[in-house]
Amino acid sequence: MRLISIDDYNPKLMQLARPIYDKHRRVLLGAGRSIHPTYLQRIKGLDIRYLFVEDAVSYGITMEEMVDIPNWMDAIDVLKKAYDAVVEKKELPIRELQRQVLLLVDEVSKRKAIFLVPTSSLAEELREYAHSVNVTLLALQLAKKLGISQIQIKDLAMGCLLHDIGKVLTVSDETEHHARVGFEYLRKIREVSLLSAHVAYQHHEAVDGSGEPRGIPEKEIHEFAQVCAIANFYENSLSKEGLPPHEAMEYVMTKSNIMFKADLISLFVQQVPSYIPGTKVRLNNGREGIVTKILGSLQRPYIRYIDTNEEISLAEHHTLLITEVLQEA
Repeated sequence: MRLISIDDYNPKLMQLARPIYDKHRRVLLGAGRSIHPTYLQRIKGLDIRYLFVEDAVSYGITMEEMVDIPNWMDAIDVLKKAYDAVVEKKELPIRELQRQVLLLVDEVSKRKAIFLVPTSSLAEELREYAHSVNVTLLALQLAKKLGISQIQIKDLAMGCLLHDIGKVLTVSDETEHHARVGFEYLRKIREVSLLSAHVAYQHHEAVDGSGEPRGIPEKEIHEFAQVCAIANFYENSLSKEGLPPHEAMEYVMTKSNIMFKADLISLFVQQVPSYIPGTKVRLNNGREGIVTKILGSLQRPYIRYIDTNEEISLAEHHTLLITEVLQEA
């Protein structure tokens, strides 16, 4: 299995490896089927940009570290329900949110790495919620290196899940920043910790003091807010800027000691792989291959040469480097 741009889909060579959903979570097309060209145009009309496919190139690649898609969709559903409740001035579905936090913590804790489902594999109406779920997963993956308690992990996750809740309480023309509005809303909810509220409040602050909404210095920014900020920046680079994972990671690294603490950036690089299984690459020996799995170092994956099917570990071949991520011919 591998992830491809919908523009690279070839119905003669590929079958769907994961279902395609609409905004109501209805299955538009199930796994194991080819997509007729006419139906493909309808799917493109929903602005779905990525597909999971099976083909000869990706044979045997399982992507075991990918988040469980039904669980991911459940979290998106609950978060949408929460946003709707805010808009309708109803009570936040806090118990459902707490349950999703526990499930997301479990998703990350049982995996060495976490492979995200792209937000653009969903209908556009669901992407804002999917973004926040992905930010939570990334933050939890980084938090493995922080040595924090289970209570703190849950507080971090809740803050990340709701970090953009202020967006539905503001008008874009207003000077009031969504992070401030979100904080004021969350801190009044007894079941949401003040720490979680501050994650939402500070996720756009920067260590050089240039952030928003207050422009506070590094010493006043909570570490968990920085974790959320890094995850948010990286996920936005993927979902909104359209960068591939390795370029998004490089972009994050350029913000070290500007937006983010250098030590947290270093941990993030260790915890989040730049090349997920199914990625076609060229090495510095000129040969082309496909990433098959990640064991040990997350930045030194296993590669299967396309011409011979020989599999090598970059962790064991120290002079070999990935020089290019290849697009479909």
